[in-house]
Amino acid sequence: MHKILRYFVILAFFLPFKLSAQFERVQDSVVQLYGVVMTADSLRALPSVSVIIKGTNRGTMTNDDGVFSIVVLKNDEVEFTSVGFKSKVIKIPSKLESNQYSVVQLLVTDTAYLPATILKPRPTRAQFERDFVNTRIPDDKYEIARQNNDAAKRRILMASLPADGREATNYQLRQGASKMYYNGQTPPMNILNPFAWSEFIQAWKRGDFKSK
Repeated sequence: MHKILRYFVILAFFLPFKLSAQFERVQDSVVQLYGVVMTADSLRALPSVSVIIKGTNRGTMTNDDGVFSIVVLKNDEVEFTSVGFKSKVIKIPSKLESNQYSVVQLLVTDTAYLPATILKPRPTRAQFERDFVNTRIPDDKYEIARQNNDAAKRRILMASLPADGREATNYQLRQGASKMYYNGQTPPMNILNPFAWSEFIQAWKRGDFKSK
């Protein structure tokens, strides 16, 4: 019991010195950063410039005269950002003797080149009506399907599109069957076949023999 009391007495005696030393170290590392932010070309004060301590959520902004003030620590990195200017980062010196540090920060204009824009006058009513009437509107899927189902369009497609595998196979089979059927005899000539002449006249009326 006496050992425990002795420990608490010693702890109570040395603890204030330890806390005081830690407080002095923290107090020594705290720096009051203040200054003014201006443009590099005309030395004009910049208002509403963001002054952010990197790696933290702390920061401030410059007033209408470009003046700011913020509490930082030694070795902190402070970033100055503003729309239309290049950002700038400064580092607080670690061997700073005083607890105050002033800066005059100059920001360089960040030039952005936009693509060229051509401005044209508004058309007259006659020009608008002419362009509106002559403008070709692309066909939608419904109109394309309607055109493909047209009888004349289907005949053109049938005459121009090559045969698929099934049609080519059936044609070869019919040719082989006809050859085997007339094997050993002269095949008949369709020039005197009335059915062949009927199909020829119908094809001629349809325009199957016109040049595509």
